[in-house]
Amino acid sequence: MNSWITDATPRRRDKLGIIAEVLEIAKDGTLKTQIMYKANLSFVQLTEYLEYMLKTRLLDKLDIKTKEVYVATEKGLDFLQRHSELTALLNEENENATNGRNSAKVPPQSLLRKA
Repeated sequence: MNSWITDATPRRRDKLGIIAEVLEIAKDGTLKTQIMYKANLSFVQLTEYLEYMLKTRLLDKLDIKTKEVYVATEKGLDFLQRHSELTALLNEENENATNGRNSAKVPPQSLLRKA
């Protein structure tokens, strides 16, 4: 397979990443359709995520002038902050591994079995 094809192929997003993206979009309040398009989700996917996020109180749904506006809660903003910190930490580890450091973890000698 050509390397330019694999480089252009987007990586699959994990569920926590999608939740963080929805929260980022809904920080200041937004409509359902705006979340759907900005997060690149189908209507069915969006509905499932919104139901979950409302149930876990990561999002609030407000009725403003006959429109449903979704807004990130304090808990949602906390989740977003922690997700950002973890992502940065993992990216830092990945950069260190690719900059010549061996990413293999070797257990201490005391844990290795003697033959």
